[in-house]
Amino acid sequence: MPNVLIRDLPADVHAVLTRRAETAGQSLQQFLVTALERMARTPTPDELFDRLDAGAIRRRGRIGFASAVSALDEGRADRDRR
Repeated sequence: MPNVLIRDLPADVHAVLTRRAETAGQSLQQFLVTALERMARTPTPDELFDRLDAGAIRRRGRIGFASAVSALDEGRADRDRR
């Protein structure tokens, strides 16, 4: 299995990650492997757009542009009234 070495990690970042690992009941290594696996599984916006362009994601929406704009305007108006 490949290894990764991170140099010059700020002490405050190391402390936060160590604390989070302890809270999760994991070693720092286990915690970071889990976080990196999750990061690798989550597509970036560019990857999502590429998949859309390639047709790998089916488009199921049936809302028109005017309806979408109207729904956004209503949502914003509701938010602004709060």
